[in-house]
Amino acid sequence: MSNESLYLEKIEDLARGFGLDYFPVRFQSVPPSFMTEVAVYGLPVRMPHWSFGVRYIYQLIQHRMGHSHIFEVVVPGDPGQAFLADTNNEAENTLVLAHVLGHADFSKNNLLFRRTQEQVGYHIVEQAAAHAYQINQAIEKYGQARVERVLDAALSLEQHIDTHMDLRRVPYPSEEEVTPAPSQDPFRERLARLAPRDTGEQASDEPGGPAGSARRRSVPVPPHPETDLLWFIAHYAPDMEPWERDIFLAVRQESFYFQPIFACQIMNEGWASYWHARLLREASFLPQDLYLEAIKTHSDVVRPYAADEQISLAINPYHLGFVLWDRLIEEGGIAAARRVMTEEDDAGFIRNHLDQALAKELKLFQYRQRRNGEITAADMDLDAIKEDLLRAKYNFGAPHIVVDSIRRDGCLMLRHDHQLDGRGLDPDAANHVLEYIQQVWRRGVRLQTINKRGQEEWLGIEDTT
Repeated sequence: MSNESLYLEKIEDLARGFGLDYFPVRFQSVPPSFMTEVAVYGLPVRMPHWSFGVRYIYQLIQHRMGHSHIFEVVVPGDPGQAFLADTNNEAENTLVLAHVLGHADFSKNNLLFRRTQEQVGYHIVEQAAAHAYQINQAIEKYGQARVERVLDAALSLEQHIDTHMDLRRVPYPSEEEVTPAPSQDPFRERLARLAPRDTGEQASDEPGGPAGSARRRSVPVPPHPETDLLWFIAHYAPDMEPWERDIFLAVRQESFYFQPIFACQIMNEGWASYWHARLLREASFLPQDLYLEAIKTHSDVVRPYAADEQISLAINPYHLGFVLWDRLIEEGGIAAARRVMTEEDDAGFIRNHLDQALAKELKLFQYRQRRNGEITAADMDLDAIKEDLLRAKYNFGAPHIVVDSIRRDGCLMLRHDHQLDGRGLDPDAANHVLEYIQQVWRRGVRLQTINKRGQEEWLGIEDTT
């Protein structure tokens, strides 16, 4: 048995003593190239698409330039899976083992993670592998070009889901019951309750009688503005083939898995970083030189992007999360911190627990960049800083787009909620996505938004058939 295996057993005993509660974790040592693939795909196996190759090249360049060092990738589930780079030294792996246990505790107990994990089924790796196989089968049957067009459309909308609804959401009802309002005329109401003798109709004892009885009417599609674009297109695209719908629903299922990872990044990385530091500090069984080397790695992981007199225009989520959890546990104890961990996501975490004193200590500020590239510190208003930290997290990082209606000619009518987003859209990027959607909708697709001057603007494609 290796030293790391012995340390893991003892670190797990310490973790459980502090109340960490997690599903079993399978650890696997893999080469750096595989680590990069998992980091880019988010999973060890995923559906094939050219966009992942673009991300892989970017990640590889970042790594070779020294801007990125991936020690581990954790995949939540029951059991969880942790991939460790086989280039890690013993001290780095010892820290990573403790870090992974923090992630495993978070993903099992945070309500947002728990809800999506329960719906996905705690086995996303196997499901993603099945999706990849399904798409490879479709490529063999329908050809690379056709399948890629569907994947282009589905993956361009992967952030446009509604996790407040169930993963296995059923279509809208085709009809709804409507009960007319009771008559305000007492005479007519009494008359309506009297059944005509020549029809055999029974008199009604209910107020309103037959005239007030319920009737059914067709429900418009959608019956309300719909935010889950993947689900809507999969169920209501007029000429979509079954294999195309399956791809859309496969992408949607994987998006459900990734959404809490995105929504809780600061909390999750901070929680894992707090616990790897705490557990190593309590691990008296570790050799002194190994402990010191592991703590040096910890300092590298949680340091701000800038140090001393330097200024950084970006936030290290490990650093911000670690400092916040350290403060919360110091002031309120582990039990109180666990309640926060269970109930909140990054939005609640930052808004409720980042105070003025801590923002000043962390030297957080807003900045403005002029057209000539000049950057100036603009403000230290706490509420504005919080919103800037969270801005990229709204709506899974995507603009808020809803389906408003389907026009009589089948055109899909979309609307950008620019007031909620607080900004317009890049028209070139938006039109590119609309072209992808039109390929699978096979009718016109139109999107209402605003331009740079704040004026209403329509983007998209009318039906050309």
